[in-house]
Amino acid sequence: MRREFLKCLFEMPLLWLGVAVLAGLIFIGDTITDLEIAFAVLYVSVILLAVYSGRTGAIATVGGLCAALTVISYFLTRHGASQAGIVNGILSLVAIGATTYLAIRIETLDARARQAQSELARMSRLMTVGELGSSIAHEVSQPITAIAANGNAALRWLSATPADQGEACRAIERIVADAGRAGDIIGRVRGLVARASPSRDRVDLVEAIMDVLELVRGEIRRSQIRIRAELASDLPLVAGDRVQLQQVILNLVMNAIEALAEVDAETRELLVSAAADERKVTVSLRDTGGGMPAGTLERIFDAFYTTKPNGMGMGLAISRSIVEAHGGTLYAAPNFPRGTVFGFTLPLDGKARG
Repeated sequence: MRREFLKCLFEMPLLWLGVAVLAGLIFIGDTITDLEIAFAVLYVSVILLAVYSGRTGAIATVGGLCAALTVISYFLTRHGASQAGIVNGILSLVAIGATTYLAIRIETLDARARQAQSELARMSRLMTVGELGSSIAHEVSQPITAIAANGNAALRWLSATPADQGEACRAIERIVADAGRAGDIIGRVRGLVARASPSRDRVDLVEAIMDVLELVRGEIRRSQIRIRAELASDLPLVAGDRVQLQQVILNLVMNAIEALAEVDAETRELLVSAAADERKVTVSLRDTGGGMPAGTLERIFDAFYTTKPNGMGMGLAISRSIVEAHGGTLYAAPNFPRGTVFGFTLPLDGKARG
């Protein structure tokens, strides 16, 4: 989150101006100083600031400009030993070149790591949606069946003698409504599994939570789970990637459903809540399942660690990496008197509110 914040700042004209001023001050100091030192080495700080742009092109440009300023400063300097100036200039150019190369290399590797993490997260979403396949198919089949029934009804009303246009119109209206329901379900699935680069938008967590709960509604109903949602109506917007945050919520909901499957149907309850204070938003899911085995809470977010017979141990690990990339924290704790509470916090910047 700190990196994203600095990256956003760096893209602002004001900070570009600040970088230009810093480079200018170093140029002036390098030109007027009579000390026989490699003053231009300080350009390294300008290059390191350019790393926060997240653009290899910008880093290379800044490095090239710093090298050019070093050479220009050497020819403008009228005092000091020429040989010492050449040596210090070469040392400064080597430092600038090495720093620029390493900064570009680090940013390239960082971009590849972010891309790999994004692909891994997408594969996790695909697996989760695959687990929900039968439930999603059932949810889609309901409005499709209703569309067929209402279509036949409309045909009967129109073919009657005399035709009942009022009933036919009402049947067609129901067809339109059911088609919208089916489209919404398909849209949620497509949005969740689509390939897209991580974004940094203003996200309404209440809307994101409700979309996830709609997606798993059939699974919750099939599992006979009583679910309650306590979502603050004035929850602030948060900065983040909507799809990734929905993936975290979906992973936690699916874990809760699996935990509740181990207890009697009459005791299956799930509470989804979201609230905020001045600094953060907290989303939590409290289930009344069997709880976590002793000693597992410390390892539950580790990659490849799982308590499920057929689990891969990646869902919670990916969720933690997503939440931490947003500057937040993912946590788990016992839910007294029984069950487990999973949740995460996200920081607020106070810029937008729902």
